[in-house]
Amino acid sequence: MTAARPTSTRSGADDTRAPAPGLGRVVAVLCLTEIVSWGVLFYAFPVLASSISAHEAWPMVWLVAAFTLALVTSGVTGVWVGRRIDHVGPRTVMTAGSALAVAAVVALAFAPSLPWFFVAWLLAGVAMSATLYAPAFAAVTGWSGDDAVRRVRSLTAITLVAGLASTVFAPLTAYLLAGLGWRGTYLALSAVLLVTVPLHAVALRLPWTSTRRPPAPPPASEPPQLAADFDARAFALLVVAMALAGFAVYAVVINLVPLLTGHGLTTGQAATALGVGGVGQVVGRLFYGPVLSRLDPTARATATVVGVVATTGALAAWQTPLALVCVLSFLSGTVRGTFTLVQATAVVDRWGIGDIGHRNGILTGAITVVSAFAPWVGALLAALLGSYDATFALLAGLAAVSVLVLTVAERSRS
Repeated sequence: MTAARPTSTRSGADDTRAPAPGLGRVVAVLCLTEIVSWGVLFYAFPVLASSISAHEAWPMVWLVAAFTLALVTSGVTGVWVGRRIDHVGPRTVMTAGSALAVAAVVALAFAPSLPWFFVAWLLAGVAMSATLYAPAFAAVTGWSGDDAVRRVRSLTAITLVAGLASTVFAPLTAYLLAGLGWRGTYLALSAVLLVTVPLHAVALRLPWTSTRRPPAPPPASEPPQLAADFDARAFALLVVAMALAGFAVYAVVINLVPLLTGHGLTTGQAATALGVGGVGQVVGRLFYGPVLSRLDPTARATATVVGVVATTGALAAWQTPLALVCVLSFLSGTVRGTFTLVQATAVVDRWGIGDIGHRNGILTGAITVVSAFAPWVGALLAALLGSYDATFALLAGLAAVSVLVLTVAERSRS
């Protein structure tokens, strides 16, 4: 395995790009806005869903469908959002996305009927595409320039802090729900989310050099290493491989509790195992920088997905005793934590920062769309196959296919 080297690309007039002055301040702000945006737009809903269904007599299946619609919308609109970031930078996009997010949460709070609830989640999905990981990753990648070490450290910091969103906002949402009801809770959370608007408007003012590459071929005089040869077939295969692996990763999280309770563990024990996986996720993100980032892009992606195969297959085989399950959940969480950073760096480490917003938008969008259906597909597979054991074995096989596709993608790129 060879050490990874940063790829230099020409997107403007300069041959190379140094990290933008003030990047540390941007990272600090994005850490705060990401934890708030994830907490309000994503993690509040699982806490509130049962209360919404009971209070409004709206079927739970339709509430979950509305949330799934938001995730799918986020994946689809993320492609356009990424292209806008390439053109004008993240400040305008993320500020507008934050404002739309506040409006969407207020609309959720005042939704008079289930159809309007769907409309509000549709708006929230658009806001997600402009505020969650994909635009933040594009911003940090563009402003990090050719400094791969600075880029990885910045991405790690953001994902580490944002990984605490459920830890902070799940109990906060439950506390607000007890005193305000679900509508009042969403209104209170919209006030918290409002803070992200001025933060994005003020902190993301760094000069932005367009990362969009011109459609015409580069001049003959341009050094080969700056041409950033883009292989569309290799990129398409990479997207397929990461989407397959991403589906397996998120389906494991969603379906772990029913897998374990189906084999005699209590709900509390299963929840403990799931929580241990969250700790593993933090460890995995800390592990990425000093260890995995030293490998070449294909080696680190392959190692991570092989970890998905191994841990998912192990959970399919062993669901007791609790101590063993916690170890397996911890290892699965570690792999999940590294997968987030593999996803964040997959494009830039192969093709440089040219069109980074657009290409990252496609990759993240594909993973978001397939993972949005993880709860339904997991339950459906369990019903068709007769058990969650078989479902996890199938998910491990799906991740194994992802390894093969990654291999083909690398051969195409070579």
